[in-house]
Amino acid sequence: MIPTHGYAAHSATSAPAPFAYQHREPGPNDILLDIDFCGICHSDIHQARNEWSNALYPMVPGHEIVGRVARIGTGVKKFRVGDTAAVGCMVDSCRQCPSCTAGEEQYCERRATVFTYNSRDKEGNLTFGGYANHIVLDEAFALTVPAGLNPAATAPLLCAGITTYSPLKHWNAGPGKKIGIIGLGGLGHMGLKFSHAFGAHTVLFTTSANKIADAKKLGADEVNLTREEGWAAKHAGTFDFILDCVSADHDVNVYLNLLRRDGVLCLVGAPEQPAGVSAFSILGRKTFTGSTIGGIAETQDMLGFCAEHNIVSDIEMTSFDQLDSAWDRVVRGDVKYRFVLDCKSLSAE
Repeated sequence: MIPTHGYAAHSATSAPAPFAYQHREPGPNDILLDIDFCGICHSDIHQARNEWSNALYPMVPGHEIVGRVARIGTGVKKFRVGDTAAVGCMVDSCRQCPSCTAGEEQYCERRATVFTYNSRDKEGNLTFGGYANHIVLDEAFALTVPAGLNPAATAPLLCAGITTYSPLKHWNAGPGKKIGIIGLGGLGHMGLKFSHAFGAHTVLFTTSANKIADAKKLGADEVNLTREEGWAAKHAGTFDFILDCVSADHDVNVYLNLLRRDGVLCLVGAPEQPAGVSAFSILGRKTFTGSTIGGIAETQDMLGFCAEHNIVSDIEMTSFDQLDSAWDRVVRGDVKYRFVLDCKSLSAE
């Protein structure tokens, strides 16, 4: 067994605290990763605090992981010891259903996706995530990190990055398309970067005037302040695709009315209340849909795209002794634009 040090939540009301546990010895197809960096995702907080009513304790959060391969199984082909590798939101699936065989493991039709943390593997054991110094997983669910990408700033690409890249690519963002991004936060800032890199005319919608300058630096061709009276009128019926990155409750009908015929509004945020869609907002053969992360092949494709276009997340580094403060700031939306934990200090414990 692999002795591991991490930080775990033990209840919905307790802050993550030091936690010692063990990972399995690497099997023939497994790699042991020494974790260098782990991004902080708002979903870590939702799950640790049981706000989605699915918590399994003890919970070691973290699914935006970058580290170095420390050991490999006898059958491993993708990695060598010393390689930089990454782990995203899942570490296994059924691998047999139509979605899995199509490389869309995140949509496993047998509901057998094993998530990186707060999940159970096929033997029934709890999975523990990246707020730690080690993780062991099958190489099939690990990603190769291209040379030249900043490892710390790459970590949030494993969730915030792929969550925005996948729908933009699926709905063909590119030259000649008018793309809207709602909200400039951890997801929205990646949406801007990707939409701009795909070559689309990119418009940010935000309530905050103090985000205009940042939005334009990140790739927005236009910024619309949605607190201004009449802001929507000039854009009515002009968008091919809008990516909704907002988790606060809001009226999606306003944005559905901005779509062209056959336009698509895709929700990747997680508002607490169900969206109320008016029949009159979708009469123009418009689509209101959702998306979640991407499959392993698409995530690897995204990392290659990021290397080609010099794209990483805008981050603030933090440490485990500042974790409570970092979580509070994430909840307040007070971070530009993702926190990343330095996990290397745990190796000395």
